Amino acid sequence: MMSSFSFLLLPLLFVAAPAMVTGNILLPSCKTVGGGSTYFDVQFCLDALGSVGAGADAGSYQDLAAVAVGLLTANATATSAKIGRLLREGGGGGGGGGGRVDAATARSLQLCRALYAGIAQRQPACAASVRGGRFGDAKSLLEKSAAAAEECEDRLRSGKATSPVTADDDAAFKLAKLGVALLNFA
Repeated sequence: MMSSFSFLLLPLLFVAAPAMVTGNILLPSCKTVGGGSTYFDVQFCLDALGSVGAGADAGSYQDLAAVAVGLLTANATATSAKIGRLLREGGGGGGGGGGRVDAATARSLQLCRALYAGIAQRQPACAASVRGGRFGDAKSLLEKSAAAAEECEDRLRSGKATSPVTADDDAAFKLAKLGVALLNFA
């Protein structure tokens, strides 16, 4: 009985061996967290985490979550700078043609810049929480970041103007939710 049990397990070891040897868990992890998510799909997970070497080389869900946090940090910094440029140049006001920003859109963009500054300020603590295994703290910070990105977009939409940062808000929201989902498996 024991020898037949060992014989049945042997093929499973060979199937699992390539994943263990290469350490590439990106595709299976993205399938796990993105397959049933209402916030992002498998392709977003693969594109985002695979866009940097650390994502492709990750060995655990914790490592992948750290990559998502790093990408969210980069997104928040870039989006805040983009909003600053829009406000300085007066562009991005509703038509996508670089027209002047009306007063209501400018106020919304100023709120968005503050929201993104908050995201960026939370990121060092979030990264430290992920590295330190304090996943509850990290998830809470990521949920706040997702809510901030959503609030920015909602505020711009309520002003009846086309948001010049829709793609940035969407990416920030999805990266935050991706980080939460990965930490749920860490």
